[in-house]
Amino acid sequence: MGIPIDPSWLEVLLLATVRMTAFLIVAPPFSHQAFPGRVKAMLGLGLGLAVTQRLAGGYTPRDTAGFLTGVVLELVTGFALGFLVLVIFSAIQSAGSLIDLASGFQMAQAFDPQMMVNGAQFTRLLQMAALALLFASDGYQLVITGLTGSFAALPLAGGIDLTQPVQAIIAAVSGMFLAAVQIAGPLLVVLFLADVGLGLLTRVAPALNAFSLGFPLKILLTLMLAGFMFLALPRIVSSLAGQAAKAVLGVG
Repeated sequence: MGIPIDPSWLEVLLLATVRMTAFLIVAPPFSHQAFPGRVKAMLGLGLGLAVTQRLAGGYTPRDTAGFLTGVVLELVTGFALGFLVLVIFSAIQSAGSLIDLASGFQMAQAFDPQMMVNGAQFTRLLQMAALALLFASDGYQLVITGLTGSFAALPLAGGIDLTQPVQAIIAAVSGMFLAAVQIAGPLLVVLFLADVGLGLLTRVAPALNAFSLGFPLKILLTLMLAGFMFLALPRIVSSLAGQAAKAVLGVG
């Protein structure tokens, strides 16, 4: 009893799996170190199986050199798309860094090997909350939908026009800085006004030494007002997931 195997179908499966796995290694939330490498590889294989039947119809088999070249191209494509999603979601981490810098928490900076984040309390807290919300709100499904749709813009082993990903990454970096300021902006304004108030108080009563109260006052204000920012975080994560899906679909 023989099991017929279509070489063209198997070739498409391997190429699609390479792109999926490379994307999952770089793109959040799957890039988190809590996901073992075997789980990422199995998930990449499962996603490759899901799209193979759709892609096998218009695929032309290649020789050995062409197949190896296609594997390298798919690896580069997966990493480029994953890095694009990573840049977009870095807006939340950047917003946490701005809050830590303005409130004084930056002095307690540390490296988190799980999330591969080097930052203080709010940097890691916002990043952890964003990753949890991506799963709780099914935002990761939007990211995967964008990845599976990328085969229409970037065919299997068809190469990649570097101008398109570079333009998309530049736009994503600009949007990341803008989104970080928009997320942390209200709290940064409050902390800036607290510094201005302490400066005016010092001018009125120099003997009071009001700036000695600045550090605990800004920490108190940050802890009191950070809750309002967390109320808006689910909507922010949903918006960033939609932007990531559109960015991946738009590369081509």
